[in-house]
Amino acid sequence: MPELLCDPREWQNAPLEHTLEQVQTRIPQRFEMALLHGILHHDKAGHMVIGMHQSQPTDFWVRGHIPGRPLMPGVVIVEMSAQLCAWLASFELPMKPNQMIGFGGIDDVRFRSQVAPGEKVLLAAKVESIRRGIGFFRTQAYVRGELVYEGLILGTVV
Repeated sequence: MPELLCDPREWQNAPLEHTLEQVQTRIPQRFEMALLHGILHHDKAGHMVIGMHQSQPTDFWVRGHIPGRPLMPGVVIVEMSAQLCAWLASFELPMKPNQMIGFGGIDDVRFRSQVAPGEKVLLAAKVESIRRGIGFFRTQAYVRGELVYEGLILGTVV
């Protein structure tokens, strides 16, 4: 079992430090693609952030992804983790006003359990390294206090 970036039980019912509206001042995703619903904790000195996504039975993927037994697609979990990395990178990487962080790739991804509609997903991201405008972030997602996803996300200034 990998080392956890945080204790998800500690953050399950924590209040938001930054709301969806505040998140959207730093990342561009909107409407059904605004998957990072809030920030629970930002440790600037530790280069780490904890965010959340509250899934709903009406989410865009529910109706068509395994009808009768809908499961959150892995690509959705990766996207919400990438949005968390973009939010963190907006504090870590130097950018001009017209720039943003773009998704550059993923490595070492593992899905360890399933996410059903209506479940709250806690997300954690930590800077592994930053080199020449490219950030490498260790990411994890948790549901019901258990690790459901982990991966290394690469973000680049675009």
